[in-house]
Amino acid sequence: MTFIEGAAGQVPLLLVVALAAGAISFLLTPIVRDRAVGSGQVDRPNHRRVNLSPVPRGGGIAIAAGFLIVATGLFVADQVLRIIPLTFPLGSGQLVALLGGGAAAAALGALDDRYDLRARWQLLGQVGLALGAVWLGIGVAGINNPFGQGRIPFDELFAAGFTVLWIVGMINSINFIDGLDGLSTGIAIIAAFTLGAISLTTQIGQPLIAVLCFTLAGSLAGFLRWNFNPASIFTGTAGVTFVGYTLAILAILGVAKIAVAVLVLGVPIIDTFWIIVRRMLAGRSPFTPDRGHLHHRLLDLGLSHRQTVLLIYGICAALGVLSFVLSGANQVYAFLGVLLGTGVLLFAFTRGGSAAEAAGALASDTYEVAEGDDALHDHR
Repeated sequence: MTFIEGAAGQVPLLLVVALAAGAISFLLTPIVRDRAVGSGQVDRPNHRRVNLSPVPRGGGIAIAAGFLIVATGLFVADQVLRIIPLTFPLGSGQLVALLGGGAAAAALGALDDRYDLRARWQLLGQVGLALGAVWLGIGVAGINNPFGQGRIPFDELFAAGFTVLWIVGMINSINFIDGLDGLSTGIAIIAAFTLGAISLTTQIGQPLIAVLCFTLAGSLAGFLRWNFNPASIFTGTAGVTFVGYTLAILAILGVAKIAVAVLVLGVPIIDTFWIIVRRMLAGRSPFTPDRGHLHHRLLDLGLSHRQTVLLIYGICAALGVLSFVLSGANQVYAFLGVLLGTGVLLFAFTRGGSAAEAAGALASDTYEVAEGDDALHDHR
């Protein structure tokens, strides 16, 4: 891939928005943390969680604030200074879907952090967010044919359904992978950076989306200082809902970058897929929290908390690099390879070393199902 003409000239702007968003989230996080402690929004240790002491949640509010403040200021400033070379305009509906929908996603998650909503209400809220985005003009009209020339168009009804599924699926993929300090935050940084960088290539050519992606990456990086192991605050449902929703929208806007997003976020997406399959085959709700995730199995294998997080970072970064060097069918093959490989690892990681232990380590009781199956709190 090659970068668009003038891409180097955008680097100062990308650095400014990333640093500004990072500074805001960095400074706001301690305030959010103190308020969370004061209101009792604290995750206490239990048999499924990995934190050994009570940790406040809801830090995603700081992430959302960093992104929304800088993005809004950017659009206002651009009306006067014209600092972003636009290759396509964002419609007013799309802008509302991105910023207003992002704020609504953070608010929905904050309600769960505060009141511990039941799974059905969380899922209903997620579908409502997705439907609102579609109504405001967000949609996947088609995808590039990975095995040939041209595009595969979607009819209007299928496009709407695909878009809703994409947004809801992205939210829950970020939710499900948020099981270790800094894990979902770091993965989201890698995804936002990759989407931003690839938006500056001639294949995509969307400087505006690049700026927005770097803004999100900066806000996440500012929060990661407080969220990396040992975390002093968790992202909470506010964070995973906002980040998942925003990444999903940024991957759709302009020229859809669905294939890139699917590849770079292959680990959380595939982990979510296998977890849902396993839970349903076991006759349980797909939203029943347990210790069957990839990161839990890596911990069971003997890796430390930080080693597990850094290993998954490395896998996601490698997939991000592949999204630059692969295209079309090769991206599909890479994703299928990760799908198969992750499935094998999830079903092969064991707690013991003998053949008998290996055979029994993946029995349902090794996943330590949490009490109460009506919850979407897979992240903590």
